Amino acid sequence: MMGTPFDRPIDLGDDDDHPKEECGVFGILGDGDAAAHTALGLHALQHRGQEAAGIVSYDGRQFNSHRGMGHVSENFNNEAVMDRLTGDMAVGHTRYATTGATILRNVQPLFAEFDFGGFAIAHNGNLTNALTIRKELQKRGCLFQSTSDTEVVTHLIAISDENTFEERLVGALRQIEGAYSFVCMTNTALIGARDPLGVRPLVLGKLDRAYILCSETCALDIIGAEFVRDVEPGEIVIITHDSVRSLKPFPKQHPRFCIFEYIYFARPDSIAEGHSVYEVRKHIGAQLAFESPCEVDVVVPVPDSGVPAALGFAAASGIPFEYGIIRNHYVGRTFIQPTDKTRHLGVKRKHNPNKEVLAGKRVVLVDDSIVRGTTSTKIVEMVRQAGATEVHMRIAAPPTAHPCFFGIDTPDYDKLLAAQHDLASMAKLLGVDSLAFISIDGLYKAVGEAKRDAGHPQYCDACFTGDYPLPLTDKNAGSQPKQLSLLNEERQRA
Repeated sequence: MMGTPFDRPIDLGDDDDHPKEECGVFGILGDGDAAAHTALGLHALQHRGQEAAGIVSYDGRQFNSHRGMGHVSENFNNEAVMDRLTGDMAVGHTRYATTGATILRNVQPLFAEFDFGGFAIAHNGNLTNALTIRKELQKRGCLFQSTSDTEVVTHLIAISDENTFEERLVGALRQIEGAYSFVCMTNTALIGARDPLGVRPLVLGKLDRAYILCSETCALDIIGAEFVRDVEPGEIVIITHDSVRSLKPFPKQHPRFCIFEYIYFARPDSIAEGHSVYEVRKHIGAQLAFESPCEVDVVVPVPDSGVPAALGFAAASGIPFEYGIIRNHYVGRTFIQPTDKTRHLGVKRKHNPNKEVLAGKRVVLVDDSIVRGTTSTKIVEMVRQAGATEVHMRIAAPPTAHPCFFGIDTPDYDKLLAAQHDLASMAKLLGVDSLAFISIDGLYKAVGEAKRDAGHPQYCDACFTGDYPLPLTDKNAGSQPKQLSLLNEERQRA
């Protein structure tokens, strides 16, 4: 099915107060039900991208592919589709793209035929020099089939003068900049590659004799696979039916894993870089209670992503935790066209106040982050209308004051609430009695560091600090805004 900016369903409950994620990647080799396990893995990674999904399998003779718009279940809970995806090797992808950029030709995995055979690639992240490389490749006569930054990798491999696929891949990776986790497949191998700073996650797992590469450990859990290890920053893992090899072609650098994975993006039941995401989020809530206490009657999470932090906040402060807001998990997508009368009802499609908990109470709302502030404002208003006498807000992240260029869809500076307003004016705009964010050092402490090392930051925290660990070649090249905007739309991952 083909999606266009004109026929995409409209979600009236879209949450503008959280960054839109990246993508999820999954690959498996050595299993007779490779495509089925890939589909299950993508189900577990659905939170990382909800616009489109795709799987490419290989059966020893040919590559088989299905890509489509919508959720994983909309594409792969179909016996006829799954019967076509034969083979013991498969790569899958679930994707988020910004509005107007969701079209079938950009759905991954991308596939190309080379002189050495077929090649499928799935990408989580963002290449910050993709537009610059793309222009050079077009001058050389390369024809692009998508507007995705991922496609520059396939062209760099295609034009390489190196003899082996491994040398071609390494040569391509040495030319790109940015954050990435790639899962690729050839006729003979499953390959995973992680950027030299390890900004984006990638893990290695094992199921009987089969090996798996995927974005998060929750995708291993769903198929009963065991976690082997994280793929190291700058590492390329090459898996064949006979061996698992590791290449480390880049100079070792100080890792900068994305700290927002702990705050919001990763599923709470995943283990990220050796840390339980759920436990880290509870620690963040406890640290937030220590830094910014408030005298209230109940701690209420903004569901669902605010729940673990709210649990930590309640435990540390001794204030009762209550589900004062109930989320509808079955909103799905809608073809209802918004009107002036219905537009403001969007938030109520996802959230409804639990009036028995809120009426006559002083409430502190705990959420993971605020981006634009639009949804938060509506939730605060909803809680007040339910009878809360005071509404305070505590945020389990520092103020998001800078855009992300590394695979997360955050708005430009002029759309970021914290980039345009100080704390007092943000509180006034949101309609809360008080507002506080966790400090950057408090966040690091919750993750397990004593504090942020200003000389060598342990994580990528550019959205909070403006300290970008990677070059922003395309952004700094003064490219035409319209062109750059188009490519940026396509390369935001979730």
